[in-house]
Amino acid sequence: MTRRTLCGLPWLSAGLRAADWPNWRGPSSDGVSLQKSLPLKWGRTQHVRWRVPLPERGNSTPIVWGDRLYLTQPLEKQNRRTLMCLDRVSGKTVWQTGLAYSASDQTHAVNPHCSSSPVTDGKRVYAWLGSAGFVAWDVNGKELWRRDLGKQDHVWGYGSSPILHDGSVILNFGPGDPSFLIAMDSSNGKTEWKVELGSSMPAAEVARAGELPKRADGARRSDFFGSWATPVVVRACDRSEMVCNLARRVAAFDPKTGRELWTCGGFADLAYGSPAPGFDDKGPLVVSLGGFGGAGLAVRCGGSGDVTETHRIWQAPHTPARIGTPVIYEGRIYTVGNDGVAECLELATGRQVWKQRLSGKRGNNAIWSSPLRNMDRLYVMNQSGDTFVYRASPQFELLATNALEEDTNSSVVASDDAIFLRTHEGLWCIA
Repeated sequence: MTRRTLCGLPWLSAGLRAADWPNWRGPSSDGVSLQKSLPLKWGRTQHVRWRVPLPERGNSTPIVWGDRLYLTQPLEKQNRRTLMCLDRVSGKTVWQTGLAYSASDQTHAVNPHCSSSPVTDGKRVYAWLGSAGFVAWDVNGKELWRRDLGKQDHVWGYGSSPILHDGSVILNFGPGDPSFLIAMDSSNGKTEWKVELGSSMPAAEVARAGELPKRADGARRSDFFGSWATPVVVRACDRSEMVCNLARRVAAFDPKTGRELWTCGGFADLAYGSPAPGFDDKGPLVVSLGGFGGAGLAVRCGGSGDVTETHRIWQAPHTPARIGTPVIYEGRIYTVGNDGVAECLELATGRQVWKQRLSGKRGNNAIWSSPLRNMDRLYVMNQSGDTFVYRASPQFELLATNALEEDTNSSVVASDDAIFLRTHEGLWCIA
């Protein structure tokens, strides 16, 4: 069994093609594309197969299965949250459906609703639409089942995407109150298990900090605590472990029962990105990098109970503020910060190998996107719509800067040797 197979997702359908991108971070949830001929350079009029306008801004990343592309899309003026299905080859809309939701719902000004990516097994498409509900459709847009999981309530909104595992669809519902992990039968939506999570910063800490006035975005001290992260499933010790970044810890659960397998302390208060699955000579591990300058760590999978002292490989108490999820390649970690600085870290120690500011064609070089790796190339977008392509190597080497001149917070998707880029204004196919 190869290392890639060990870290792969065992839920994947037999119908999955190498070109499919069925969920957030791709078929192995590691941000890796195996395509052979992805484009290196493009622009607004260069190597554009198609571009379709989108009705409103949105932060979610599309997914691809076969000849269909799926994308969650808010329609705020209509009080609707929707799923779009487009033809992958032409970009034409095949269908669009969703839910009406007119109640007041918190989120941040830069994080529109429908910020979670959908997930598909080729037969059904599943999407979390925040407080509006969780829905499963067939590939023709017919609603199959719907769940009201409760009101999602946080001043910065939500961002976790659902995953599939062995007939279950699993969601990290949070942050805010309530926060929980839930597994539902993918065929009918019935709850299989549910794990309540501590969602708010402990009251004693809030009291010690004093009842601070709200910031301009409405946040209080207690809001700097919670998880927006999408879980990943890895194989370790002949079992499946669903690993999730949570406030102050990284934890693994049995995806069939929800039973906690292990927990590792020393993580950040804010968990934005997903765990990055990888390997070293001793077996599978995950790298978790915290948000808002919090702690990051690497932990070996396969443990039991509190593994902070036994399985934590390293911990960095303070790291740059990050939204995105890193990728691991040949003993190194590649990550980008909110400030637009790319970093290469040693997998074994977390020590910095290099860092480089990525400067694009427009003024805003901040990055919320997660890098995609294709062979020894890394692709990542900044908020101005510039996609940087650089070498995954011990020395930084910029290969291309590709400008679309449209704002975005989404990540790069690859399928059938084409690249799909979602901006606030449109969806692009580069090929």
